[in-house]
Formats: sequence, C-alpha cells, structure tokens
Amino acid sequence: MRDNRLHSILELTNAINANLPEEQLYRIFTFILKEQLYFNRFALLLQRQDWQLATKSGIKNKWNAEELAADLQRFKDITLVASSNSQALQDFQAVIPIHHLGQPLAYLLIATTREIETLTTAHFSFAQTLANIVCVALENRKLTAQNNIDKQISKELELASEMQQLLFPQQLPSNKKMDISGRYIPRHAVGGDFYDFISLGDEEYIICIGDVSGKGITAALLMANFQATIRTLFKYQRFELTFLMEELNKLVIKNAKGEKFITFFLAHYNAYTRQLQYVNAGHNQPFIISGKNTTFLTEGCIGLGMLDELPFVQVGKLQLQAKSTLVLFTDGVVELENTGGLQFGVEQLTKHVRAFAALKMEDMNDIIFSKLEDWKGSLPYVDDTAIFSCKFF
Repeated sequence: MRDNRLHSILELTNAINANLPEEQLYRIFTFILKEQLYFNRFALLLQRQDWQLATKSGIKNKWNAEELAADLQRFKDITLVASSNSQALQDFQAVIPIHHLGQPLAYLLIATTREIETLTTAHFSFAQTLANIVCVALENRKLTAQNNIDKQISKELELASEMQQLLFPQQLPSNKKMDISGRYIPRHAVGGDFYDFISLGDEEYIICIGDVSGKGITAALLMANFQATIRTLFKYQRFELTFLMEELNKLVIKNAKGEKFITFFLAHYNAYTRQLQYVNAGHNQPFIISGKNTTFLTEGCIGLGMLDELPFVQVGKLQLQAKSTLVLFTDGVVELENTGGLQFGVEQLTKHVRAFAALKMEDMNDIIFSKLEDWKGSLPYVDDTAIFSCKFF
C-alpha cells in the first residue's frame, strides 16, 4: 500500500510538472481515489472566482456549490458525517477540507460502499494529501497566469504613461515675453488631467488645463482625444471662444456618452496687446497674482459634457500688468489631504505663489510640489495633480 501511495503521488506530481491540462489531473486523481482508496463516490469543490464543482464521481444530485461551500466552512479538519441535516452531505460519509495560506481552498466530499470502519485514518489523510497537491497546484497555476497578465498590463500601462507624457508640451517658452512651466503627477500610471500651450503665431497663444471626471485608462483616452481635437482646431482656424466651447461640449457628449464630463479652462493671450480672454468651464478657478492683487478667473460655463447644450457661455477679459503670474491647477492640488483630514486648499496655494512668484516658474512649481509632499506626509496622492504656471513680463 505504501509503495502504491508513493507511486500515486509521483504520478500526480509528474503530471503537474508536465503542465498537463486540468482534466487529465482530475482523471489521475479520480483513478487513485476510486481504485486505490476505494472512494467510489466523491465531489471536489474548488474556489476560483467563486466556488465551483471541479470534479465528481458517482453523484447524481445537483446542488448549489456556493451554498454548500458556505455550509462546509464549519469543518476545519477531516470529519465523518454519519448524519447531517444537509441534503447534500447525506450523500457522503466524510468532509475533507483543504486550506491554503490559512484560507479554505477546497472541500473533498467522499463516500465508499465498503464498511467505513474498514477504512483507516490513513485513507482519509492520504485523500487530503492528494487533494491538497492538486488544488494547490491549480491555485499556483492561476496565480502564475494572473501574474503574467499583471506583468503584461504593467508593461502596457508603462507604455501608455510614456505616450501620455508626450501629449504634454515638451518645450515651454522661457523668454523676455513669458516664462511658463507645468508639472503633473498622475494618481495611476495614466490619468485624466492635462495642460497645454499652443502658439498661434509670434504674439498670440492658447493656454489651457482640463480634468476628466474619474481616473485611469478611460479618463486618459477621453483626455487624449479632447486635447488632440483642440490642437487640430487651432492648427487650421481661430475660433470665437463661445463657439469653441459649444463645439467641444458636443464632442465630449458624443465620446463620453454622458458617462463622464470635463472641467476645462482655456485662455487666449495676446502678448502685443497684453489682453487675456478666457472661458472657465466648471474648472478650479485659476488666479492671477499681480503685485498685491489676486484675481480669480470665474467667467465661463458649466463643465463640458454635463448637458447636451451649454445654457450659457461667458467670456472673461483682462488686461494683464507686467510681471503678472497666472496659475492653473487641478483639484488634486487643493483637495490633497494631510493626516488630519485637512485639505491643502486654495488659500495656501495662493500664499505660496505670492511668496515665490519672483522665481522662475519651474522653480516655483518645484517648491509648491515640495509643499504638497510635506502636507500629505506618508499619504499617497489620491487624485491626478497638475500645476501650470505662467508669468507674463
């Protein structure tokens, strides 16, 4: 008997190492249970995404695997069930639990036509050993397959992140007219925030920032499409800001199908006249620091994609003074919480901008992000976080 059992384990482990299909493993398992251990009736419940009947023999009754597994959780060790209130358990003589990493992985229900008294404890223990070998091997296969999938997804997300970074402007001006710098930290590998700077010639520029509702791949794809559309539109023609917002709203409605929306701020700056025209479509209010004055840019409309048609669009106009600093940001900045649950807030952001606006915009952004790091401490960024800072000389 001992040699037969060693041979059975060897046969089963060789099949596992050869990566044979599950069905073949179950056939070997069934043969050993029936021909060597004399269990002619059995059922193996295995947990996958949910509890499933992995294999069975000599069983005609149908029962719900989830409900039966819930009932079996009370069994921690090999247990004989001479009588049971459970209709399903009445078909069997013993319950053999299989645990993995401290959690129930499977249950083997077995019965024999032989007198159960003739079966030794070793029969049940060996059946548990065999079931453990099979079930743990299949669980490891599943984890390995999932790990390979996760690695592939990770590589694809890394590539998507690199591609998304290319959508942000790579060369921002820092000259006698203006100094512009942006910085962005996505919550995940890819995100739904963006900012952009588009030159319309020697003296006119488009400055914008947006935030797609939600996070992850879907938000990133909608953002990329939205940003590409803006660039394409301005490449061939200039538009009145009111008409542009109405067209962009239609685009978001079409692409997002009402499931997402975009908060968006767009400004048109003329460096010759120093005039700034803008529309704020439900976005966090950018602000301009000029001397001791702080002006929030509030004129605009509701977020894009919220309604089929924008009920109103208001265009704001400002005459910028020399050395004015415009700061655009997404809600990941001001809504960042510390360990006490307090948000960073707009007031603290404007305070830091006033304190460091004399620096280059890149240096100012670096300081602001260091302040954000200090504020959140060990906590993670819970949202995509972007700052786009512009100084006009």
